[in-house]
Amino acid sequence: MNKLLTTLLALCSVCCGITAAPYDNPDTIVVARDGTGQFRNIDDAIEVCRAFMDYHKVIFVRRGTYKEKLIIPQWLQNIEICGEDRDQTIITWDDHANIVSSDPRTTAPTSPRKIGTFRTYTLKIEGNDITLKNITIENNSARLGQAVALHTEGDRLRFVNCRFLGHQDTVYTGMPGTRLYFLDCHIEGTTDFIFGPSTVWFEHCDILCKANSYITAASTPKESAFGYIFNNCTVSCEPQVEKVYLGRPWRDYGYTLFMHCTLPAQIRPEGWHRWEPQREKTARYSEYENVGPGADTSQRVGWSRQLTKKEAQQITLDNVFHRADNWKP
Repeated sequence: MNKLLTTLLALCSVCCGITAAPYDNPDTIVVARDGTGQFRNIDDAIEVCRAFMDYHKVIFVRRGTYKEKLIIPQWLQNIEICGEDRDQTIITWDDHANIVSSDPRTTAPTSPRKIGTFRTYTLKIEGNDITLKNITIENNSARLGQAVALHTEGDRLRFVNCRFLGHQDTVYTGMPGTRLYFLDCHIEGTTDFIFGPSTVWFEHCDILCKANSYITAASTPKESAFGYIFNNCTVSCEPQVEKVYLGRPWRDYGYTLFMHCTLPAQIRPEGWHRWEPQREKTARYSEYENVGPGADTSQRVGWSRQLTKKEAQQITLDNVFHRADNWKP
């Protein structure tokens, strides 16, 4: 009976023109500009992924420069985009906030003829459980305004051995309550080049400052216990840079912590900027056991804190990312 049923279903599928999607499986998709993969563009590979996959799907991207403006939509999950070589596998675009557009879909409401910061991304991730490995995400625009390389809205996102290149506003972690994990990544920029409301752990990352400005601009919501945590990271500066703030609060209750990090001499003695006067009353800015010439805390602003050993022991991945789903990156 079961065999007969299977046969009938198969015949029905053929008669009705229903066939299995060729990419509806956990096999790896290969993207290569030279045509040796299934696709030449990353966007085409993303398009064939099934909605709400319950298996892990890898999009392997061979060396090359891919000029694409990409979105991983909210109905996609469990996707990993893995480059063949971090420094030679590059996704790049060049939008900036002051580009004039006649397309109403890309026009900022407050600036009728400009696209605005949040539409400038090279890669936007809306889906959950997305991983990027061994790849470069770049916004290659001229320094003519804010220009986002990575824009995230999904939860449980991982970035491993990636580079994020840009100037102002390189990495935008754009959704409150979402959790992101950066491991062994390189992030560079000029002003507020890591900004937003998400809870983010940066582990063993290299942070490169390209101008006299601010590294972070957290907008952590009041109800979020944690915002940006930099652990065992190294901050460095390009030769022309002289003075850099660790951060400034984009909104009230901004949270940023540097712990066990190496800080260069260019870090300003006061460490942090209040942005607006009232924000020093709510900003949650702290440090713990940093090293290097920029780690001297004797002249830090009075509204920042040095964690105690007991407080620092509570800053763990399990505590920071704790939810009912028990996600461990």
